Amino acid sequence: MSKLVIVESPAKAKTIKKYLGSDYEVIASMGHVRDLPAKRLSVNVRKHFQPNYEIIASKEELVHKLEKAAKKSDYVYLATDPDREGEAISWHLAYILGLSLDENNRVEFNEITKTGIQNGMSHPRCINQDLVDAQQARRILDRLVGYKLSPFLSRSIRRGLSAGRVQSVAVKLIVDRQKQIDEFKPEEYWSVDAKFIPKGSRKAFAAALYGTTEGKLKISNGEEAQSIVSELENEEFKITKLRNGTRKKQPAPPFTTSTLQQEASRKLNFQSRRTMKVAQELYEGIELPEMGAVGLITYMRTDSLRISNDAIAEVTEYIKGRWGEKYLPKEPRVFKSRSNAQDGHEAIRPSMPSLEPDKIKESLTSDQYKLYKLIWERFTACQMAECVQKTTSAEIQGGKYIFKATGYRVDFEGFTTLYVEGKDAAEEKQTELPPLEKDMSVRVKEIVPNQHFTQPPARYTEATLIKALEENGIGRPSTYAATISTITARDYVKREGKTLYPTELGEVTTKLMLEHFPKIVNVKFTAQMEENLDKVEHGQEQWVKVLDDFYTDFNKTLKKAKEDTKDVKIKLKEEETDIICEKCGRRMVVKNGRFGKFIACPGYPECKNVKNFVEPTGAKCPKCGGDVIVRKSKKGRVFYGCSNYPSCDFVSWAEPTNERCPQCGGVLYKKKGKKPKLYCQTKGCGFTKDFVEKDDE
Repeated sequence: MSKLVIVESPAKAKTIKKYLGSDYEVIASMGHVRDLPAKRLSVNVRKHFQPNYEIIASKEELVHKLEKAAKKSDYVYLATDPDREGEAISWHLAYILGLSLDENNRVEFNEITKTGIQNGMSHPRCINQDLVDAQQARRILDRLVGYKLSPFLSRSIRRGLSAGRVQSVAVKLIVDRQKQIDEFKPEEYWSVDAKFIPKGSRKAFAAALYGTTEGKLKISNGEEAQSIVSELENEEFKITKLRNGTRKKQPAPPFTTSTLQQEASRKLNFQSRRTMKVAQELYEGIELPEMGAVGLITYMRTDSLRISNDAIAEVTEYIKGRWGEKYLPKEPRVFKSRSNAQDGHEAIRPSMPSLEPDKIKESLTSDQYKLYKLIWERFTACQMAECVQKTTSAEIQGGKYIFKATGYRVDFEGFTTLYVEGKDAAEEKQTELPPLEKDMSVRVKEIVPNQHFTQPPARYTEATLIKALEENGIGRPSTYAATISTITARDYVKREGKTLYPTELGEVTTKLMLEHFPKIVNVKFTAQMEENLDKVEHGQEQWVKVLDDFYTDFNKTLKKAKEDTKDVKIKLKEEETDIICEKCGRRMVVKNGRFGKFIACPGYPECKNVKNFVEPTGAKCPKCGGDVIVRKSKKGRVFYGCSNYPSCDFVSWAEPTNERCPQCGGVLYKKKGKKPKLYCQTKGCGFTKDFVEKDDE
């Protein structure tokens, strides 16, 4: 018998083919093959939101290939990704290929390993229509919002704008945070900090003034702080209270899609889209020596914390063999998923827990190795023993004033020998204290007043924005990467290092949406819509009713908004350049058009002078001495090229500088990150140094 298995990607097809053998043909659909055409709404709102699907133009040849393969096969299995989107792709394939929706031809692979594929193939089921309906409802809902709101924004603000259901809320979160920062008024406060040396010791320890024998003390200004320091000059100090304790620190649970994106942002400086791209590669299969193509992790789109018993047993044996029995908890850990988790899949984990990252490093790209190592360490650590810390807190009294010191030492490192979870904000530092005893005298090394100011809330980073979206129930983890990419690509939000801040366009658009479409940018309303889509998935709600409930009110609001703003045209500030118009002498400005940014004379229509928009880097071309400018590839990736192109063909993915390598004289390039570096690309040189902004030199 010949059997056809249809998956989504060629890499996945290659890995699966290895395990299924010669009786099976495995073909990739390359994602969706049928969708709503982009040139029109393609949804009949008057006929129960009937969608008008068409075969995607670029997929017609592939569809013919699938039809041909299906006809000569005795059986067709639909093995697209195990989520709503994958279910919808299988549903579309079944329609195109004339397959019965009642037939058990749908298989799921939670991991692309021999065991995972055998389990999937031995438990086929029919297509889950509730999952398909939930995907359809989301797709149509987003199409209605996007196609109905985008013309409204374009008419009111500027041509070419677009709106989205989840992206509008994400932008609003960033706009609201910026507003909090702008309106924040810092308050001054002071602390009195000391360093004491115990009797018979040379090691000093830090302590902070808590208050007096009457209670906690607030110091509002420098005069108060200095007065306290003066009072303490001749005081003798001793430890009046001492408390020793034990603190047990538990490991973080294994990754979900959301926490993987957050941690990869914190620890690896990966943007969410980059994280998901690499995770997809690890899931679909990597060529390993003597093993062939192997899927290294379980399915990477999940909000479940469930772990299979087999995986726990394997990682337990690994921990026992590498670190010993004492590094195992009394019982294997079981983690509870969030109340609204789908729980369709396991948590993200290595498909073979005993396969250490360093053993396969040579087979992986740099990004694949970093992300696999992060996933492997997090999963392994979650089944290791807790970290035990011995804590000490002391009160040191001088006169009526009381200082407090806290610290700890690690008694047993447990899981922290392998992995410690990253944090979004700096934790309060605690250090190990020297041996202390109650009533012990201590000598003052220094007592100093320190001025502080309250700080505004921090701007969002990708990690904290994803965390906020998940906590508020906005979107789903699988959509976060696309949402953040969209709002930055459309100039609603800009990146500054890791932080995200709203542009003027983002602020103006959010204000307009709040005035006329408050529900669309309302966090609770958007979260409720996600809950409704989940109900559709679980067969508790009809997808047409969900759309009808939304669209009836939305359409009325849209009509009123159009009427209220028919004479409104919001003008954005134009970015002025240093370029002087050679025709009339005015400073030219940056404008946005149908095909992106361009430079134009502000004297239009009297002066119609325009130029191509270029973003200079300040560096000179190492080949011809021309200006190096920022350019973008067809896929939107930034690279650097000479402004004299095509006469000069210099291009680089890394940003060149005007500095030269002191070792070989080559051009130094800038490497971005937490600590930017300058490095030489000349083969065999290897020179690097810290990058310092000119203003800081």
